[in-house]
Amino acid sequence: MNFELHSDFKPKGSQPEAIFNLSQGLKNGYNFQTLLGVTGSGKTFTMANVIANIQKPTLVIAHNKTLAAQLYSEFQEFFPKNRVEYFVSYYDYYQPESYIPSKDQYIEKDADVNAKIEQMRLAATASLMSRQDVIVVASVSCIYSVGNPANYSGMGFEIAVGQKIDRKKLLTKFINIQYERNDFELMPGRFRVKGDTIDFILGYYDNIFRIEMFGDEIERITELDKVSGIPIEQKNYLFVYPATHFVIPENEVKTAIEGIKKELDERLPKLGLVEAHRLKKRTLYDIEMMEEVGYCKGIENYSMHLEGRKPGEKPFCLLDYFPEGFLIFIDESHRTIPQIHGMYEGDYSRKKNLVEYGFRLPSAFDNRPLRFDEFARYMKKNHVIFVSATPAEYERKVSSQVVEQIIRPTGLVDPQVSVHPIKGQIEDLKNRITQTIAQGDRVLVTTLTKRLAEEMSEYLADSGFKTRYLHSEVDTLERTEIIRQLRLGKYDVLVGINLLREGLDIPEVGFIGILDADKESFLRDATSLIQIIGRAARNVNSKVVLYADNLTKSIKEALEETERRRNLQTNFNTEQGITPATIIKPIKEKEVDIKDTKHIPKKEIPNMIIELEAEMREAAEKLDFERAIELRDTAKKLKERLE
Repeated sequence: MNFELHSDFKPKGSQPEAIFNLSQGLKNGYNFQTLLGVTGSGKTFTMANVIANIQKPTLVIAHNKTLAAQLYSEFQEFFPKNRVEYFVSYYDYYQPESYIPSKDQYIEKDADVNAKIEQMRLAATASLMSRQDVIVVASVSCIYSVGNPANYSGMGFEIAVGQKIDRKKLLTKFINIQYERNDFELMPGRFRVKGDTIDFILGYYDNIFRIEMFGDEIERITELDKVSGIPIEQKNYLFVYPATHFVIPENEVKTAIEGIKKELDERLPKLGLVEAHRLKKRTLYDIEMMEEVGYCKGIENYSMHLEGRKPGEKPFCLLDYFPEGFLIFIDESHRTIPQIHGMYEGDYSRKKNLVEYGFRLPSAFDNRPLRFDEFARYMKKNHVIFVSATPAEYERKVSSQVVEQIIRPTGLVDPQVSVHPIKGQIEDLKNRITQTIAQGDRVLVTTLTKRLAEEMSEYLADSGFKTRYLHSEVDTLERTEIIRQLRLGKYDVLVGINLLREGLDIPEVGFIGILDADKESFLRDATSLIQIIGRAARNVNSKVVLYADNLTKSIKEALEETERRRNLQTNFNTEQGITPATIIKPIKEKEVDIKDTKHIPKKEIPNMIIELEAEMREAAEKLDFERAIELRDTAKKLKERLE
């Protein structure tokens, strides 16, 4: 199947020229190109048109989960008949294993895995293995180690109506690819058996598949609705991929264990008595677990042996699941490229103490993200388009062409930007918030720290404004819901830090207040300021205020670049007779049932408790006791916050 782009809009402004130039560059064999697109110019729509023109599997890399979620949603709308997948870290909370020598403190790995995101990661690799019309939107977690794609596809198996297979052998196949038998509760990656009927849910799918056998023959394969159990479709054929990325054939596990034992024997003489005892005890226990149940806690630390890699050899990652010659978009490249640069060193420095003090074998170093030179080899073998409103020197240097997309389809120009002294900034901010709300728009306020974001949110709530705050500690799926509620007008002001810069598409924003704009730093350099200003470029009434006492070099650069773009945009509008209009973008229905309770100001908690308890009673009356318990527990946590 080909990529089919669906949209009610046609390319406008700078888009037609950008789409043509980028597509032509790919046809000419350009390895690297850059799309310099201002905020609100429809960069995602341009990317979608290029994909439709080139017709190649595509990886879109974003530097944070919020941006990745937004891109995923947009590409789903553009390509409803194709596979658009989502691949980000499945940890809502992650505390890595580490050791602090100065305190002699070992910190065990602790993580909260999001089952839904894990399912979406598996869906991404399953799609890549089974079809060509695939777009995967990923965070930088795509450069982290995942299982060998040869094992992932090779250990999968097909089932078909009329197929002859022993029932016991079929069940063994499920177990070998990490499916768990559970006759009471079906979930992704589980199966249940009743006589000649086998029900299972694929690790990357929601609905139930039922295999009905007659003797040693598969008589019927049926897809059932996951809730009602009502048959949806009869299948003649189905391919079952593993329930996890890390699957290893039994014979390779035995070889891996021999390799682990050999490495242990070589390592022990190099350690002190205490460290050697510690390492020997842990490793032998892990080996015993692998021999008995095929798995152990922290098995990823032995991935080099399990995958048959040599020391230092790059791990397998999501990019290995793509066919040769695929297309890569690196969105907000000025942030994403530096992030990819730093991943390996951060991982190595943490593991160094674990290895030196006998908590892990040296092969643990090889369970890692790609080094940048390794990632660069993937880029050179394929085709890369960097996308940013403020591309950095690296992107400009390697690109065969830089394509500018300055003119927006809506005719919107960059917002008016003014500088206000820090003295009296809070009163000025409150006045501007009041004016913005009166005209029916929303407000973003950016701070430098998480604590200040929370305190400012509380202060504004006490002043009578409906507020929330947003920063990196907010759960992945909850971030998207917080932004959706802002657009709906559930609250008017969103306070945050750097998460309010790139990729937040909120046309309702009519004012942005940037606190401490003259504090030169990563969050207040010229690139960051231009990006923050760009958040207000989707609304015809928008304004931005920098609260600062000094016109720093970064502020001057940001003001000059914004003015340059405004002049280009204004001149184009005059020539074409265009009257700017605020972007109209539909607000999606709520996809997951999330109660935003952790990030509301204390002043709003009593009303939230009343609302939760009302919902709890309603759920209980409908006999939905699980939902009622969930609501009761949430209300209890809020009461504890008040106390």
